[in-house]
Amino acid sequence: MADLDPIRLGLIWQRLNGIVDQVSETFIRAAFSTVVRDNYDMAFSLLDTQGRQFVQSKRSIPSFIGTLPRTLAAVLEKFPKESLRPGDVIITNDAWIGTGHLNDISMICPIFRGERLLAFAGSTAHTVDIGGAPSPSAQDCYEEGLCIPICKIVEGGEENSLVIDFITENLRDPDETLGDIRAQFAAYHDCQRKIIQVLEEERLDDFEAVIEEIMRRSSASMRAVIAGLPDGSYSDEFQVDGFDEPLTIRCTVTIAGQAIEVDFDGTSPQIPYPINSVMNYTQAYSCFALKCLLDPGAPNNSGSFEAVTIRAPVGCLLNAQRPAPVWGRHLSGHYAPPAIFGALSTVLPERVIAESGSPLWNVYFKGQQVDDGAPFVKMFFMNGGHGARPNGDGPGCLSFPSNVSNQPIELFENQAPLLVTEKCFVPDTAGMGKFRGGDAQRLSFKSVAKTPITMTIRHERIHFPPRGLLGGENGAPGRDLVNGKVIAAKSRQQLLPGDIATFQTPGGGGLFPPGQRDPLSVAEDVRRGLLSEEKARKVHGGD
Repeated sequence: MADLDPIRLGLIWQRLNGIVDQVSETFIRAAFSTVVRDNYDMAFSLLDTQGRQFVQSKRSIPSFIGTLPRTLAAVLEKFPKESLRPGDVIITNDAWIGTGHLNDISMICPIFRGERLLAFAGSTAHTVDIGGAPSPSAQDCYEEGLCIPICKIVEGGEENSLVIDFITENLRDPDETLGDIRAQFAAYHDCQRKIIQVLEEERLDDFEAVIEEIMRRSSASMRAVIAGLPDGSYSDEFQVDGFDEPLTIRCTVTIAGQAIEVDFDGTSPQIPYPINSVMNYTQAYSCFALKCLLDPGAPNNSGSFEAVTIRAPVGCLLNAQRPAPVWGRHLSGHYAPPAIFGALSTVLPERVIAESGSPLWNVYFKGQQVDDGAPFVKMFFMNGGHGARPNGDGPGCLSFPSNVSNQPIELFENQAPLLVTEKCFVPDTAGMGKFRGGDAQRLSFKSVAKTPITMTIRHERIHFPPRGLLGGENGAPGRDLVNGKVIAAKSRQQLLPGDIATFQTPGGGGLFPPGQRDPLSVAEDVRRGLLSEEKARKVHGGD
């Protein structure tokens, strides 16, 4: 192989990035569901023959990216590398193997050049319906839908009709889910062709050497950053809404030389309600938080996390064991990043962000279409305010740590008998500070169906709002209402024709004391209608 100098390595790296971005667009554009096509609740990545992830698409969800290497490891336990053939695709949605709940379907496709295994393409996509009747009060994972064991959905290029059949017979809208699955098949085919093209054009006989060098550089970069931090242990602890009583998230970050450990010892035990997070999911979002905080500029791959250890006691809220219900695992797992940021806020005050209006808010609607009575199951994502940043205000309605996108209102209204009557920012909901948090939003959905619609919600930050950091104030808590009356944030409700459901997401926390805010910025907040004059005088003083 020709010498792999830094410039050539950089060019190859960019070409690999381009490949996964292009093939993920193949997936997105061929997808049937709104949740993939518009919300981008998906991921696509490449992993080497050792199971290490070395490149992923820019649109990918952090949790999916972080769990795919662990999914591949489980796949290879059942199907060793030597048993795989060109054209194979392995599927599973097992919560403890994949992303933490059944609604995410993960697949692995071996990439061959002739008979030689080059790498693996891994992808994950959220499916709104996975059968069963997922509920905020589910008592175990068996209530939460169809669990697909590790199996080959495609073998030697031919679809496994038995697997297709059991998926079809368990879903309300199998065409949508199978459409998304087959869109990934197209992406795998495109990916293999493009990788081989790069290898030929770059005259690369040893692909593994390229991957090894990429990993080595990312690992060295992260270790160097960690080495520059003061050794010691730093902790954070806070309460969250929980289900029927508050729960505790506790995190200790220990820095020792070039290594860093995150330990969630002290976190509440798992509970018999579906807000538990499996370790895969907790690890994914913990690693994501550290990457954002410590070394965001270096290529993101498994090498970045060789110096990182994530721990959580077995059986705790962030390391739940079977058969715990886990449908809403993000209601706990999304607290990992703010716990890490809180622990390191005094060490890295110039890098942390205040708490955002997450865990991500979403709502499930299930009912019958007006015209033909066909069943539908649709989901709508809502983002709270982003936490204030060390160099500026937090954006309103921007998701963190998940990065799902909004979907067009008109498209949603065309898919379900619901009319969005309101979507606006809510004044006085941002946490005050030198830099203010992102504003909350309010959305209202009116049922225009002829029959009742079942609405399922699972929301946090109702009792414990997003915290401000380093002197910043908390954001506003969220609210859920039907016809103007407050409802439980984790509940299933019947919407009758004409009923209006209203959701006000939490506002982001502020950063640094409010007294440090530029008076001109305060005046601009008032002018834009995001801060009332009364609250401006109360917090900032003056006339």
